[in-house]
Amino acid sequence: QVQLVESGGGLVQPGGSLRLSCAASGSIFSIHVMGWYRQAPGNQRDLVASITSRGNTNYADSVKGRFTISRDNAKNMVFLQMNSLKPEDSAVYYCNLRQNYNYWGQGTQVTVSS
Repeated sequence: QVQLVESGGGLVQPGGSLRLSCAASGSIFSIHVMGWYRQAPGNQRDLVASITSRGNTNYADSVKGRFTISRDNAKNMVFLQMNSLKPEDSAVYYCNLRQNYNYWGQGTQVTVSS
């Protein structure tokens, strides 16, 4: 079993920044992928960014150049630095770890509004 705990969401004005953190614990394989997904009301849950255990990254087109995913392997943590936030970035953001199963955090709300 794997547990994921997110933190760092909140309310920010358009153009502002937020940094999300996710701490993973439990039976984590050496080869896995961690990522961030988001889901706005009425929408499906979509990939925002992912990073492999080797550090290869992937981003949704809508966040390229604005968001940066990173990880601390020693601490089993993944981060999402979000800059130049837009109202359409508002959603619940979920941390994900994919190995033998797909594991999810409880989600953290990000609201971008003036």
